Amino acid sequence: MLRSHSDPAVTAQAVIRLDGVARRFGQRWVLRGVDLTVEAGEVLAMTGRNGSGKTTLLRIIGTLLRPTRGTAMVLGHDTVREGGGIRGRVGLLGHNSGLYDDLTAAENLIFSMRMAGVPADTLAIERALERVGLAGHTGERARGFSAGMRRRLGLARLLLRPPTVLLLDEPYSSFDEDGIDRVNEFVAEVARAGGVVVLTTHDLARATGIMSRRVHIEDGLLADVENARAPDIQPARIGVMP
Repeated sequence: MLRSHSDPAVTAQAVIRLDGVARRFGQRWVLRGVDLTVEAGEVLAMTGRNGSGKTTLLRIIGTLLRPTRGTAMVLGHDTVREGGGIRGRVGLLGHNSGLYDDLTAAENLIFSMRMAGVPADTLAIERALERVGLAGHTGERARGFSAGMRRRLGLARLLLRPPTVLLLDEPYSSFDEDGIDRVNEFVAEVARAGGVVVLTTHDLARATGIMSRRVHIEDGLLADVENARAPDIQPARIGVMP
């Protein structure tokens, strides 16, 4: 089980606050002015067509991209000026698993813990692999893993260091029903512990039981905000730039 977050920046209402966030690639504006407030304990689902800006928004929240204009605050820190205070508390499961093919499942997790400055814990690694359904593949090299197995290993990496802000880009892709259940279980744990989860999905039905709010992104703007409150989860406040 995850422990509750006691940091004032976490328990404060605005864990994520975006004000007029826009992002341009070349001459194309992918995001054109997004206001978004997400509170502790929220699970926010984002839908939208390919290229609508969902992944770009996740990457800005995770400090992987800078907004072209506007301000993004996460855990009380500016993502541009104070990214160092955010990165260690954000977990991202994206399309790119970031695994090392020549390392085994266990070795990938050991490496990720060492890179984070955390001593490798063999028992914790075994438990994480068991929890994602990879207990029988501990010593196998990642290069032989299917897409679904790679996603499970990426999830295990997050389990080892549960984030305060969990960002999931199409988390149900490549997962079977068992994998989807494991993802949703982790999402619910992060939210119950007072963290925040933001996920993008084309498969909204998979997230219906866990999300507290949905927003649809279209042409770089938030639209069609829809209340979908789940048990024990409070709604996020979302604004749309005119």
